Amino acid sequence: MINIIKETGLEQKFSYVIITPYSIVKSRTGGLISRLLSRMDLELVGAQMMTPDEEFTREYAELIRYADPENLNSGPELLADYVLRNLGPSGGRKHRSLLLIFKGENPCDKLSQICGALFAKDMNEESIKIESLNLESLHGETIRDTYADLIYSSEDPNKIIYFEPAVLTPKRQAHVDQNLAVFARFLKKSENIVQNMDYPDPSKIERTLVIIKPDNWQYASSRPGAIIDMFSRTGLRIVGIKVHRFSLRQALDFYGPVANNLKNKMAPAFGQKARETLEHEFKIPLNYHVEKALIESFGNEYAVEQFRKIIEFMSGVRPELCPPEDIDKPGNVMCMILVYEGENAIQKIRDVLGPTDPLQAPGGTVRREFGSSVMVNTAHASDSKESYEREKEIVRLNENPLGDIISNYLINRTI
Repeated sequence: MINIIKETGLEQKFSYVIITPYSIVKSRTGGLISRLLSRMDLELVGAQMMTPDEEFTREYAELIRYADPENLNSGPELLADYVLRNLGPSGGRKHRSLLLIFKGENPCDKLSQICGALFAKDMNEESIKIESLNLESLHGETIRDTYADLIYSSEDPNKIIYFEPAVLTPKRQAHVDQNLAVFARFLKKSENIVQNMDYPDPSKIERTLVIIKPDNWQYASSRPGAIIDMFSRTGLRIVGIKVHRFSLRQALDFYGPVANNLKNKMAPAFGQKARETLEHEFKIPLNYHVEKALIESFGNEYAVEQFRKIIEFMSGVRPELCPPEDIDKPGNVMCMILVYEGENAIQKIRDVLGPTDPLQAPGGTVRREFGSSVMVNTAHASDSKESYEREKEIVRLNENPLGDIISNYLINRTI
């Protein structure tokens, strides 16, 4: 749960961005996340893929339409109509939207600046004169400059014939809490992994789990979005997403199978290296029995230490230093977990991910591009159906705490 605190004298507030269904199906999710994460000092506290129903869509649209009844202009009307037509179900199918919740000082202002205005003139002006935009006047500075479309009729310059905002975000902090209350109610009754597609042959469809690891979240960076963008080349669909902090127990369970592999691979190699180092240092030959003893002592201990480093890397907690009562508490570092769905999903994702060692990975793979070592290799992906089933249970993939995080924030706001 998020504790609302005051830092540098200013209250840490929430705001949000919704990535629209059109942006998601056009595989623009990664590019949009890159823009949002790399250009501001806000903290991403939660993410969830939604498939809004008609009730949610109507309520959200009405909040947009009447947020400022004394200054109702074409901006809120346009957005509300867009929400009604595009966020809710159509043709008997629900559509995916991605909700991102940010925390910080003046989050509304910062997100609005990055997302950009709907029109050439700011929506906060008392009146808006919609003008046809000269193509060369667009410069790609904001998200909407790059990804949104606003097309006017050539016959009537005040008539909009096509509108796609790419993202939705409130312009005023006063409106955020009302919207978040609607989101929290909807999220608490929603599954984290969405199902909105009927496949001709469901038996061919796989799901796989991807973790964008903690090394990508140490500072404001486009890397998480760039990684998602690279995975988008597979043509697979993102059907689940959440921000996660591994507890020590989860990290130990998740990487438990790695412990024996490390011992089997590293202990003999480093036992032998220890023998060679001692022979060189003391100028005496050492027999097989000494090397065996070094493997069983130093070699095994070296492998155990590497495993501890993996656990610390993923949870931010050293296993031997963690008090027993803290083993199930969320760790000190964050990651993002995604679920991809489609034919041959496991192999397609692993092909883009690349081998464990970034130095051995082919060019154009995620690990070659962003990894730095076998341990700090930027992302994880399930290697089999069995691994996916095991891993999703450990990280509680079917659960997303975002609804509770929002509710807790709203309760603290009223205290």
